[in-house]
Amino acid sequence: MFNIGMPELVVILLIALIVIGPKKLPELARSIGRAIGEFQRSFDELKDTIEKEVREEEGKEKKKEKGNS
Repeated sequence: MFNIGMPELVVILLIALIVIGPKKLPELARSIGRAIGEFQRSFDELKDTIEKEVREEEGKEKKKEKGNS
């Protein structure tokens, strides 16, 4: 996705450690992890809702076609 290799990841972590500090870094990582998890759950829920609506609409169209035949 982002095409980040191990050396780039190490540099990013070192910069984060310097900027944020060793005490706040684990807390920040947990917060980011929770936010990503919540975003994924919301996205999955939206995707499921859209797929459900599409299936329902296709079912309605098939019933109409059978009624017109």
